Amino acid sequence: MTTINIRERLHQFIDTIEDKKVAAIYTLLEDEMEPDAQRKKLIMAERERYLRGEGRSYSWEDIKAMAIDKTKRNEL
Repeated sequence: MTTINIRERLHQFIDTIEDKKVAAIYTLLEDEMEPDAQRKKLIMAERERYLRGEGRSYSWEDIKAMAIDKTKRNEL
């Protein structure tokens, strides 16, 4: 079966199935259809960790020192 045939069959299937199944398929493929949404989720999760005081934070001086000193780069 060619890719064109597969696409046609998928379109026909999606056009005729129940709304609940369409929503489930969308949920499965949402991250691939909207890569920025997945990136935003990751950023927001990191932000929440930061606001709760979890994880590590670095000062500008720490970042500069790690960028200059190769041995300190492993501290991340």
